[in-house]
Amino acid sequence: MNKTVLKKVLFGVLVVGAFIIYYMMENLNSNQLSDAFASGNGRLEMTEVDIATKYPGRVKDVLVQEGEIVSKGQLMAKLDTKELEARLKQTEAMVQQAIQQKEYSKAIVAQRKSELSLAQKNLERSKSLYVNKNISLVQLQQDETRLKSAKAALAAAKAQVVSAEASIEAAKAQVETIKVNIEECSLYAPINARVLYKLVEPGEIVGSGTKLYTLLDVTDTFMTIFLPTADAGRVAIGSEARIMIDALPNKPIPAFVSFVSPEAQFTPKEIETDKERAKLMFRIKVKVDPKIIKDGFKSAKSGLPGVAYVRLESSTPWPLYLEVTENNKTAP
Repeated sequence: MNKTVLKKVLFGVLVVGAFIIYYMMENLNSNQLSDAFASGNGRLEMTEVDIATKYPGRVKDVLVQEGEIVSKGQLMAKLDTKELEARLKQTEAMVQQAIQQKEYSKAIVAQRKSELSLAQKNLERSKSLYVNKNISLVQLQQDETRLKSAKAALAAAKAQVVSAEASIEAAKAQVETIKVNIEECSLYAPINARVLYKLVEPGEIVGSGTKLYTLLDVTDTFMTIFLPTADAGRVAIGSEARIMIDALPNKPIPAFVSFVSPEAQFTPKEIETDKERAKLMFRIKVKVDPKIIKDGFKSAKSGLPGVAYVRLESSTPWPLYLEVTENNKTAP
């Protein structure tokens, strides 16, 4: 091989090598963020909601299992209510008894009114007879005493009516309380969610406040990351963000900053030097766009590791690999 051919070969190798190096540098730089963005590692999390009993009792039915999707208002479990239902019947009988007592008291009032009317007439007659000296003073005084007694008896009878009415209201209140207790023995899903844990089985005795289920609020999916002081100071609530999970590396998930911690972590509370201040890390909560979760509700998952990217300058466009399009929208 002469020198001319050798030079051409070497020149070709250098050109190819330069092209490869250029391509690699461009590809590497395409995934590097500018100062207008910040990022941090984390895992997808979802808000947990505990379903607990208000009253003690025996678990009668467990209607949903772990991993199932439940809708708001869906019946999840029931406690045995036989004892409460017996108490309800007893209290309803007390209401009827109080109503009858009121009717009896009203009849007594009518009787006492009649007796009072008679006592008033007798006293008026006795006064006329006493003026004409036809009866003694003692008999007049007796009639006056009978009138006073009739008035007192009427007042007592009216008080019994009021007491009976109060007894009716108290018994009705007890009925309503027991009905509420019975309703509380049926546990319903407070939100649309996925069942994370089922903690009881039918037949178990549970106490007041015992957790039966733990639900995942899929619509509240977020990632917690930590940013240094320089970046955290530029993050605003509502800042646009992207989440890239390891399981779907080419599908950025639309998100936004929903929380910025007012307190720093990882360093002592007393900061003395610029170097120590630079070590401060602030907790940032990046929440997934609820619309994305709604569209992919059943496929949403928690615990997936990934990276959250926060745009610090709204005027700076997203890098191509973090752009969200109709083709790469997805629920995590």
